[in-house]
Amino acid sequence: MIQQPDIIMPRSVDMPHAECHTTANGVRIYTLKSDDFEVVRFSLVFRAGTSVQAKPFVASTTLNMLGEGSANMSAQQIADELDFYGSYYDVNIDRDYTYVSFCSLSKFFAPTVGVANEIILRPTFPERELGVYCQKRKQSLKIERAKIEVASRELFAKALFGANHPYGISASEERYDDITREDIVAHYRRLYTADNCFVVCSGRIDEEVMSAIEALVAALPRGERPECDFPACETQYRLHAEREEALQASIRIGRLLFTRNHPDFVGMQVVAAILGGYFGSRLMQNLREQHGYTYGVSAAMINFEKEGYLAIATQVAAEHKEDALGEIYAEIERLREELVDEEELQMVKNVMIGEVLRILDGPFGIADVTIENIMCGADNSATEQCVATIANITAEEVRDLARKYLERDKIVEVVMG
Repeated sequence: MIQQPDIIMPRSVDMPHAECHTTANGVRIYTLKSDDFEVVRFSLVFRAGTSVQAKPFVASTTLNMLGEGSANMSAQQIADELDFYGSYYDVNIDRDYTYVSFCSLSKFFAPTVGVANEIILRPTFPERELGVYCQKRKQSLKIERAKIEVASRELFAKALFGANHPYGISASEERYDDITREDIVAHYRRLYTADNCFVVCSGRIDEEVMSAIEALVAALPRGERPECDFPACETQYRLHAEREEALQASIRIGRLLFTRNHPDFVGMQVVAAILGGYFGSRLMQNLREQHGYTYGVSAAMINFEKEGYLAIATQVAAEHKEDALGEIYAEIERLREELVDEEELQMVKNVMIGEVLRILDGPFGIADVTIENIMCGADNSATEQCVATIANITAEEVRDLARKYLERDKIVEVVMG
């Protein structure tokens, strides 16, 4: 008889620590060397997200237009050059930051970094391509907002932060018509600067690679790092919006809490995981398995630079929305009143630590975690501390956190449908 081996989860991780080098113009370059992989990835992170844009949609438009032509290459030439060498170029944006990443095989790093120089240092933001981009985005956003889950996500942000807060603003898609090339150029010149950037490199990094990356970022102009004077959040605790044609209701529940630097953030991640952080979570068993209200439900802690919050999200048949809300609140209250069974708590710990180990299985995942730690003002020991907190948290601590932060009158409730 074959016996399944015991599952042994580590109670700690050894996270590689990045070496840091600062260029003459002030850009910090963090390196995570791994000679086992014949690849190089480097990511430039700029504090140029939506919270610091002068007009709606300018931040994302600027980022996505970087590769649409440079002083020496057309958009087609940029795409063909990267494709020829099997390299790729990727961009992402959130409320606070933009991320521009390049990845290539080590032997093709030189031509890849050559394209990176064109994209980062010499974009031209051609007028025709800008018009095409804005019209496409305007139409796709209109289609996206017809989905109740998208509409409820935007309404939830408005409820948490307020309609005028940089994290809560939801502009009409018609504002794409207002974007000009001058807006894009101004955003680029103001925020894509040395003082507003750091770089994380991972993979097979030798002297040639480092010299090329240093040369790239050394050419970034100096500039001032934008300081955001965010208004106070104007939270609304209950927002229900009707959509007559909707067959489902999109539910979002949560509350403003704190950023990842708060000592209770990781503990609240455990609380969120118990509620809806994995397939066997309490809300999944209740809403899906027992009642059949939904196909899925999730709960997570969300971290921005200035704020953080807990969010629970699901979609249910319209006729079951009140029943589903009742069950969600019942599960929250059960977590506040009863101790979590040790077997269940250990399962949650295994899931959470296992996910950390999955992410860290390779140089690019380690680089992504390193970027997040840097943005929080920490080094990679923060990940080690996070795993230790998860491994050692007790049922009593989970209950106390739920009692402290999940009071019913502090919870924001948004229903769209």
